[in-house]
Amino acid sequence: MSNADKSTIVLEAKGITKRFPGVLANDNVDLKLYKGEVLALLGENGAGKSTLMNMLYGLYHPDEGEIWIKGEQIELKNPRDAIDRGVGMVHQHFQLVPVMTVAENVMLGSEITSRGGILARRRAEKRVNELSHQYGLEVDPTAMVEDLPVGTQQRVEIIKALYRDADILILDEPTAVLTPQEANELFRIMRDLTAQGVSIIFITHKLKEVLAVADRIGVLRGGRMVGTAEPATSTETSLAEMMVGRSVILKVEKDQARPEDIVLRVENLQVKDDRGHMAVKGVDLEIRAGEIVGIAGVQGNGQRELVEALTGLRPVEAGQVTIDNVETTNYSPRQITELGVAHIPEDREKHGLVMAYTLADNMVLNNYYRQPFARGIVMNKEAIVEKGTELVKEFDVRPPNVNATAGKLSGGNKQKVIVAREFSRPTVLLIAAQPTRGIDVGSIEFIHNQIVAQRDQGVAVLVVSAELDEVLGLADQVAVMFDGRIVKTLPIEEATRERVGLLMAGSEA
Repeated sequence: MSNADKSTIVLEAKGITKRFPGVLANDNVDLKLYKGEVLALLGENGAGKSTLMNMLYGLYHPDEGEIWIKGEQIELKNPRDAIDRGVGMVHQHFQLVPVMTVAENVMLGSEITSRGGILARRRAEKRVNELSHQYGLEVDPTAMVEDLPVGTQQRVEIIKALYRDADILILDEPTAVLTPQEANELFRIMRDLTAQGVSIIFITHKLKEVLAVADRIGVLRGGRMVGTAEPATSTETSLAEMMVGRSVILKVEKDQARPEDIVLRVENLQVKDDRGHMAVKGVDLEIRAGEIVGIAGVQGNGQRELVEALTGLRPVEAGQVTIDNVETTNYSPRQITELGVAHIPEDREKHGLVMAYTLADNMVLNNYYRQPFARGIVMNKEAIVEKGTELVKEFDVRPPNVNATAGKLSGGNKQKVIVAREFSRPTVLLIAAQPTRGIDVGSIEFIHNQIVAQRDQGVAVLVVSAELDEVLGLADQVAVMFDGRIVKTLPIEEATRERVGLLMAGSEA
């Protein structure tokens, strides 16, 4: 039920335009937020959502246009100006200090001190308790932030904004690291907040969530506000079409898998994280040719370390990895690549591309030393450009300029370059980590189709994703990872959102 008061506009952007060198990020954007409303803001990568929100929070300054807060035109010089007028922002990556308590994090920057200049922790703890009870945000003010689950850390971020008397909240991709149960709990909290007069701008790319929680939906495309929609008269398909400007198939279309021989066998694998703690704690896993195994789990449960160990980027402490009947434990990335392993890395900019290289050079990063791309120690630029031109066309990379540097591409097109390179050679095993993170629905559709095509050609596929819908859409088997272990593997027919969500949270299902 909506709590919106359509007679009271609490925040308004009028004709907002923002330019960066070579980019028109926002083009004459108008936006209204009503009291007690959840306004969802949708858009592809590069549509201008973050730029617009950063201006409403005082991080950027518009080149043209006006910002009005509670009936007054305001020039926001910095976030403090926004906070002073009741605007709070919960960023996608939490701004919390792990080694401090909840109360200490909440009052950071707005500290209460006693007459002697000593921090008044008890008063801050009391205020955190009051806010958590008032808005249904149950959290222990004395708990250390590093000991809290992700969903609770997010509550701390919201309390932090409310502590500063925010009654306009900007939530940037707030469900990106939550289990389905935690996301549902967040939606309940959002409803409780709006019932008490708080207004919320909710930025997300998850269309299902928009329909579940929004009162109104604004869609940005190419820096312009192309329209608004009502959840009651919208579907995921119609919203995707507004975002992309064409019809998009949201459901992954695939036939029944036909698994054959085991290609990847992982036995009792143990891997440490960067801090020297055991992150992978005795994982067993098998993947057959012609099937997709998806690993579901909240980020930080050992998935990254598992993928890096399988691809040669991180040492194995104990256990064994076998790929296509060859033991590859502690092989180098090149040795693993030469066995026919394709890898879409979690961090495309750190591990997937060389930003200063051209698209053509990036397309042969794993083959540059082989013929026809090399003649002895001399690189054959003609052959490299020819291959790059062919792949840019086949994988619809935009702009299709093989001499442009990778750093100039959008997130979705960077991902397409990696996919093009990894899928353009004979492959027995594909390891795809967060294959569509941070990219728009049009590019997601394309990459999902390419992954399924690999499976159908007899490749064994491991997909690791924090997006549960992605795992459930692609996988033939779902392995759920919690606290460094695979706690359950389910055939896709038994892997309901509810059951997998409970397993992701550490509950038996």
